[in-house]
Parts: sequence; structure tokens; C-alpha cells
Amino acid sequence: MTKLRKTSKTGLQEENVNTGSGQTIVNPDVNNNKAKSITDLRETGQSTAPPASEEEIRIRQAFVDKDWNEIKIADSWQIFKVMSEFVEGFEKLAKIGPCVSIFGSARTKNTHKYYIMAEEIAAKLVRHGYGVITGGGPGIMEAGNKGAHSEGGKSVGLNIHLPFEQFNNIYIDSDKLINFDYFFVRKVMFVKYAQGFIVMPGGFGTLDELFEAITLIQTKKIGAFPIVLVGRSYWEGLFKWVEDVMLKMESNISPEDLDLVHIVDDASEAVKIIDDFYSKYVLSPNF
Repeated sequence: MTKLRKTSKTGLQEENVNTGSGQTIVNPDVNNNKAKSITDLRETGQSTAPPASEEEIRIRQAFVDKDWNEIKIADSWQIFKVMSEFVEGFEKLAKIGPCVSIFGSARTKNTHKYYIMAEEIAAKLVRHGYGVITGGGPGIMEAGNKGAHSEGGKSVGLNIHLPFEQFNNIYIDSDKLINFDYFFVRKVMFVKYAQGFIVMPGGFGTLDELFEAITLIQTKKIGAFPIVLVGRSYWEGLFKWVEDVMLKMESNISPEDLDLVHIVDDASEAVKIIDDFYSKYVLSPNF
């Protein structure tokens, strides 16, 4: 027979009662060796084991019981940091005028065809009256800012602090560079102040930004701004899977959702899709 015996405010131990012998065997609480606070975690790590890596500390902290004072201190300052990033973004971007966000890999070299194409697209966008917003880093982001800068257009960089890859490029307008610690705040700025999206080949971050935009349009949280994917050989396989599996096999999206994106191979065609979209509303950039 098994009984539960309360041993602390949070822990329960099982009592296995051997009814034949009358003996009670108490199983040890699996949480007995759990650090009760961040301070305990640090002290335990310092006294019984080699110094833990930063990644290990982050993982272990997820299982730490924080006391109320630690919660107030850590979370309150985090709230203010998030608020400050939103305020800075809103203040700097509120009057930038019509812009197009360009997404793509930070790892793309300046000799790659997609770097050259992104630079050309950005220059054409500026000549057609749009500003350019990028993630502010190297690779495709640098190409976008470089193309906008070369034509004297507005060149915005939303940089993110990362342990590798990311550093702001030199082609961003000095008054339009914003540095973020939080990806979710940065993504709000990408979407809130863009009138279209150009998506070049990229990695997980690019896919995150792409599907964020698609989701917000699909759920009607923002207007149905044009989303243009550049590089047919790069994107067609992914969206063939979206059509075959997500739509036809599992019915997780609607047929019209596939119309939210356009896949092209040419810089002029990419810009034309954005121009054609706004011509339907008799709208054009006003700066």
C-alpha cells in the first residue's frame, strides 16, 4: 500500500507500507537536493563541483525556487528594460515614412549573388520612394542598408545584441540605429513600421521573421502588406511542403493563405510587386 506523507510546504514523500511486516519504508524525496534559491545554486556549484558553464547555469536556474525578493528584483528590472526598448523604438521610428523591411542571413558574403541582389532591391526601393528597414547586422542586412544608403534613402537598422554574428553595419543612418536585447521587441518594430517585406534566403532567424509577418497578416492583426520571397530555388521547396502537408494533408491552413507570399527571382520583379500592391489603393510614398 502506498501513502503520501507531507514533508514540507511543497514536497510529498511516498510511504510504502509493508502490511505483512508492519514496517514503513520512506522513499527519499527526489527534490531534496534541489536548490531552493539562486544563492543556494551558486553556493552549491562553487563548493561541490567545477565551475558551471553559463549555459548550464541558465538551465539549472529554470528549476530554482526563487524567493519573493529575488522575483521582484529580477522581473521588475526586466519589465523596465522591455519598456525602454519599446519607447526608444516608437520614438525613433514613428516618423520614418513608408518603409520596406528586408530580412535575410547575417552570414551571406558580400560577393554572394543574394547579397548583390539585396543591395539592388534596396536601391530600387529608395528610387521608388521607400525607406529600408533591416536587422542592422552584416550579410543581407548590410546589403539592404548599403543599397538604401547609396541612393540617399532612409536606412534603418534594428540591431540585436548576440554573442556571435551580429554587429551593426556602417550603412545605417546614425539617428536610425536602435540596439535591442529582446527579439520580440525588435520583431514588433519590423512589422509595425513596414509597408512591405522582402525576404532573402536566411536561417532560423529569417524564418522566424517571415512566419511572424505571415501569422499577423493571416490573423488580421496587421494589414495584408505584400511579402516577397527572393530566390525561387531556396523557397519553393519549403512552400511546396506547406501546400502538400500543412494545407492538403493536415488542413492546418486555408488555401488563400498561400496567396500571402510571392516568390520571385528578380530584383525588379520584387519591387514591382510592392508598387503594384499600393497602386491598387492609389497610394505612393510621400517623401
